[in-house]
Amino acid sequence: MSPPPPTDKTRSSPTLFEMMANEPDNNPRNRTQNQAQIQVPISAPRQNQPPPVIDKQALTMQRISDLLSTRSPGNQFNDPNSSDMKLTLSSKDGISVSMNVHRQILVAHSRFFAVKLSDRSQETNEPTGPYSVEIADCDDVEVYIEVLRLMYCKDLRKMLMREDVSKVLGILKVSAAIGFDAGVLSCLEYLEAAPWTEDEEEKVASLLAELRLENVGAGEVLKRVSIEVSNGIDGGDNEEVLLKLLHVVLQGKDEKARREMKELVLKMLRENPSQNDLRKESLYSACDGCLELLQRHFLRAASSDLQDVNQIARQADNLHWILDILIDRQIAEDFLKSWASQSELSATHSKVPAIHRFEVSRVTARLFVGIGKGQLLASKEARFLLLQTWLVPFYNDFGWMMRRSSKGVDRHLIEDGLSNTILTLPLAWQQDILLAWFDRFLNSGEDCPNIQRGFEVWWRRAFWR
Repeated sequence: MSPPPPTDKTRSSPTLFEMMANEPDNNPRNRTQNQAQIQVPISAPRQNQPPPVIDKQALTMQRISDLLSTRSPGNQFNDPNSSDMKLTLSSKDGISVSMNVHRQILVAHSRFFAVKLSDRSQETNEPTGPYSVEIADCDDVEVYIEVLRLMYCKDLRKMLMREDVSKVLGILKVSAAIGFDAGVLSCLEYLEAAPWTEDEEEKVASLLAELRLENVGAGEVLKRVSIEVSNGIDGGDNEEVLLKLLHVVLQGKDEKARREMKELVLKMLRENPSQNDLRKESLYSACDGCLELLQRHFLRAASSDLQDVNQIARQADNLHWILDILIDRQIAEDFLKSWASQSELSATHSKVPAIHRFEVSRVTARLFVGIGKGQLLASKEARFLLLQTWLVPFYNDFGWMMRRSSKGVDRHLIEDGLSNTILTLPLAWQQDILLAWFDRFLNSGEDCPNIQRGFEVWWRRAFWR
């Protein structure tokens, strides 16, 4: 802050600014306060100052202090008046805590203390006070104190209800280490009933495997995460369950729920790294059932029988979903051959109203994308047969597919897939297909896929080299 300007001695009366600036100087106390207030803005806060360092050890000691000072009425934990033993716990990170405990309680509840303290005869007790015991190298002094507190509690389950899963796992580990059986059982009862997050689930299973507590109830805890523990069976053959889920999704009646469950099942199958849960034969069996229903309803619609015509879109959507699973598992080549052979279905395609049939072309589009991305490595004869059978119906449905599909169809992805599929064929075959596309695109515009990039590649191959 700048000092006030010098006083103009020619003026007969001071200005308002001068009066305000000079007023605090009349009082020494005000002058001191004013100087302090002026000094604050001078040192502007530094930019990018590091956050204050949190002393984790100090926070731990504060929590430990709270534990030792909190006692319910009648609880003798850390009671210096009635205790006969001073126990000191120390950890590798330098924390050391002493507390007042009762030898009889520790011996009664812990096999570890029963063995260690049984050798101490009564003559070792000094008349002036309790004798001292030290336990060094504790992994977690705070959790160790929690375990000792539980030995003084009548209702361990009620006490554990205040804790979270991570804290109970720590208590379980210490309880098992010192042979505190009541603590172990109470922790297992808590873990069996409490909800877990996925991260906590991993920690629970890992710790129980480490402690080997099957004989005292760990199996009950693990039943929620292991079918072998639950049913006593060997191996993880989940195919029967997954096939049931597959058929339930394919036959579900609520379309919104079906879409959600399809995404869920597909996501779960993609997350399975082994991919041994569904055999190829099982998937193709489900696929054949959907294709048979599609053929039946499509031919009925082609003969002007529109009863259950909505089954065309439904079964086409089912085939599209199964095709996604087959492509993910790199076993979709047989599907491509089967779809390319559906000449009867293709021949009657134009007889079915476009509003009912365009979902069928989504299956064709998915095959184009799969071939274009290298996810399907079928023979050139199978690829060419696919184009021969389904390219014209695909062109006829393309505009409807872009405008009416509710599945978030990516136009550019499909166009690139079709371009790449054509470009995998011999050059002479490319020419026939692309020249026919050139003529169609000029007459259909947006209702025809734009595969200009593929056309340019063919042109350079054919005329520049």
